[in-house]
Amino acid sequence: MGGTGMAGDVALLLWAQTLILAGARTTQLLLDPPWTPAVLWDEVTLTCQGSGTPGDTTWFKDGRPWGQKGRDSVLVTKEGTYECHRDDTGYSPAVLVSDDWLVLQVPAGPLLEGDNVTLRCRARNRFVTDVRFYHEGKDLKGTELSLSPLQLHHEGRYHCGGKWLSFLELAEVTVTVHELFPVPVLEGPSGPTEGSPLNLRCRSPPSPLRPRARLLHLFYRDGVLVGGPQGSPQLHVPAVGVSHSGGYTCEVRSGDGSVRKSSARLRLAVRRIPVSGVSLSAQPPGGRVALGDLLALSCAVAAGTGPLSFSWHRGGSAAPLGTGPRLELRVGGEDSGHYQCRVTDGDSAAQSPPLRVTVLVPVANATITPVANATVTPVADADPPSHRVGTGAPVTLRCSVRAGSAPVTFWWLRDGREVARGPLLALGDAEPRHSGTYRCVATNQLDGHRVFRAISPELALLVTPRGHRDAAVAAGVGGSLLFLLLLLGVIGGWHRWHRRASRKTQDRAPPDPQTPPEEEGEVLYSDIVVTERAGARGGSHSDPPQVTYAELLGPRGRRRDSSDSYENVL
Repeated sequence: MGGTGMAGDVALLLWAQTLILAGARTTQLLLDPPWTPAVLWDEVTLTCQGSGTPGDTTWFKDGRPWGQKGRDSVLVTKEGTYECHRDDTGYSPAVLVSDDWLVLQVPAGPLLEGDNVTLRCRARNRFVTDVRFYHEGKDLKGTELSLSPLQLHHEGRYHCGGKWLSFLELAEVTVTVHELFPVPVLEGPSGPTEGSPLNLRCRSPPSPLRPRARLLHLFYRDGVLVGGPQGSPQLHVPAVGVSHSGGYTCEVRSGDGSVRKSSARLRLAVRRIPVSGVSLSAQPPGGRVALGDLLALSCAVAAGTGPLSFSWHRGGSAAPLGTGPRLELRVGGEDSGHYQCRVTDGDSAAQSPPLRVTVLVPVANATITPVANATVTPVADADPPSHRVGTGAPVTLRCSVRAGSAPVTFWWLRDGREVARGPLLALGDAEPRHSGTYRCVATNQLDGHRVFRAISPELALLVTPRGHRDAAVAAGVGGSLLFLLLLLGVIGGWHRWHRRASRKTQDRAPPDPQTPPEEEGEVLYSDIVVTERAGARGGSHSDPPQVTYAELLGPRGRRRDSSDSYENVL
């Protein structure tokens, strides 16, 4: 029984510490040895414990005052039911001290889950054989019954029995088991937002009968350990993601692991942050690029979590131009327009404000053409291309380009020097000083940083004086008319001479057949001289042509008879 007495001392000490740590809000009555029911043949000592002035204790036996006032501990010599009273904490629970010869004892004080508990079946000065234990009528074997570690299902009525001589004796005791801690409750948000911190709390406070019991906390997600074992009842996640969604439970264990309890499942679904604040930027900035340049568009999201999907659209078209947060284009003339970036996380979607992309087409193929004017005539096979115009004729030249985004600036060069700006060069009434080689230069620019230039081919303009041109035309026309008149006169004169000569020949004798015939034929010489003289106003015109006729010779070069007729045709 020595070992049993030491175990009882330890149990008493633990019971006393439990009451002290609990704050002893009620008066307690401690037993030594710490077994219940107590028996006289164990020489039981009672100690009253509670708040108030030490020594201020009143004792009661079987409900009546017991003459032990002022003493905190007393030795019991008679069986009965004992209580004590302290002014600040009141009456203690009652304790039974028995004088039975056979008892079934359990450790005194509250019994909690996980405790090491032994039930003792004892007899006073008698030898008992065939000791048996019963729990709620179920037969258990052994002279001592260990309930270690104590569990809630150990609660209930126990009996022990044995033979003394030929009689069967029974003793009874009721075992009450208190929870070391309740079933834990897991607390936390059911729908945290992705990226936010997460705090889960496993609420299961230790019993006030043992407030400083060492408890361990473990956390599981879908059956997989994600936190603990740890003393803290909280699980902290700095920033949750969609992968943190799942069913969470927590488990509380006693320090030695003998008591374990799990919470109900807490379903946690992490919500994504809705996509918002979608913005679009371009390189070059502003989205103004020249034809053939590389345009890079970048899409940024101010808020939004989870895997994000990007798509690019132009002019509201549903067909995407590309995917990903960046789009690069080697731009053509058809790439101008409004661009937008759309972003979705699968649950929500947002799009950027439209960005206007302007593709500048550099100027190209500048040309010069005279504005429709019958007074300007091209000169054939001239290099460079030339146009002739008379003095005083109105002249306007136009510069145009085959390609080029507005605004286009034009300026004009004559013989390499700038003379005007604008697409039209109006010279007004042409003068000799307007003669020269003309070129036009067309330019457009990209945001003032890049200038594109197209230079037209050369065009030569020749301004001729009006008097010189008219005299030359008149001389040409007059000369032609006079030549025709002269030719008609000559032909007419020759015809008349020929008829007269034929008549004279007929009057003469016939020729000698032996005489060789004379050569026949006429030769007409003419000389047309055109002279110019100065005009009255510094211009010039042509004098009427002067025609000189030579002799009309006969056969073999002899002069004709005086009867041959000659005629001047003026």
